[in-house]
Amino acid sequence: METVKCLIAGSGPAGYTAAIYASRANLKPVLFEGLLPGGQLTTTTEVDNFPGYPAGVSGQQLMDDLRSQALRFGADIRSGDIAEVDFSERPFRLKTDAGAEIAAEAVIIATGATAKYLGLESEQRYKGQGVSACATCDGFFYRGKDVAVVGGGDTACEEAVYLAGLCRKVYLIVRRNVLRASAAMQHKVVNTKNIEILWEHQTKEILGDGEGVTGARLVANNGNEKIIAVHGFFLAIGHHPNTELFKKYIETDAAGYIITHGKTTRTNVDGVFAAGDVQDSRYRQGITAAASGCMAAKDVETFLD
Repeated sequence: METVKCLIAGSGPAGYTAAIYASRANLKPVLFEGLLPGGQLTTTTEVDNFPGYPAGVSGQQLMDDLRSQALRFGADIRSGDIAEVDFSERPFRLKTDAGAEIAAEAVIIATGATAKYLGLESEQRYKGQGVSACATCDGFFYRGKDVAVVGGGDTACEEAVYLAGLCRKVYLIVRRNVLRASAAMQHKVVNTKNIEILWEHQTKEILGDGEGVTGARLVANNGNEKIIAVHGFFLAIGHHPNTELFKKYIETDAAGYIITHGKTTRTNVDGVFAAGDVQDSRYRQGITAAASGCMAAKDVETFLD
C-alpha cells in the first residue's frame, strides 16, 4: 500500500491551490482530480472576476494555469477519483476508483459542490452559452439585456436583485405562488422595478439560435404556455455538495456541507480538512475556494508538524 503525507481529493481552485501550498511546504501532496478535472469553473466561458487576469480568462485556462503551477512545485496530480475512505484511524485509508489503496497522514477534501439543474436537454445544450448557475460569475456579460432567474429562495432573490443592477429586465420564474426567501429579500425583489415575477410558472424549454440563448418557453400551472425573450438564463435552485463519500465520518450540516471549526478548515476528524465549495454554502466563488485551499494546506502543515 502506498503511503503519502497529504492526499487531496478533488481539483478546482481549492484543490489546486492546496496542492501549490502543500508542495511548497514539502508535504509532497498527491491530488486526485475527480470526475471533473478543474471543477465547475471549467464549464464556464469567461471568468472576469478572478484577480490577476485583467482581461479575463476562460474557466478552463484558469484551471490549467493553477494546475501547471501546482505541477511546477512538484505536486503529484493524478486522474481518477476517490471511491472509498476509512477515517477511523490514522493513517487514513483510501481507495481509488481504479482499486489502488493509499494510506494518508492527512487528507484535504476539495470535492466541491454541483449546481442543481432542471434536467432539460436544452438546458445542457446551452450550458455556458447563456445558461449559468452563477449570476456573480456571468451576470456581467448580460449588461443592458434581459435575463431570467429560476427559483424562489434567498439565493434566487439575491441573484435577481444583483442582475437587476446590470440588466435591463429580470424575469424571476417561481413555480409556486409564494417566495421561500426571507422577508427582507422578498421586499427587495418586490421593490426592484425591473424585476418581474412570473408566479406559478415552470420552464419547459430553453430556446436558442445554436450559438446562445434567445428565450425560454414557460408553462403556467394552469397549462398556458408563454415565451419570454432573454439572453441569459440563470439557475438558482440550489447546490449539492459532493460529500456522500465522507458522511460516515465527517460532520455535515443539514444541507450536506462539511462543517469546519472556527476560522480553520479542520473537520471533526483530526487530520481531515475541507476546502472550497464542499464546505462553503454562502460565497461559492473561485477566489474564496482558492483561499480556503491555501488555508487547508497551511492547516495540514501545522497538523503534521
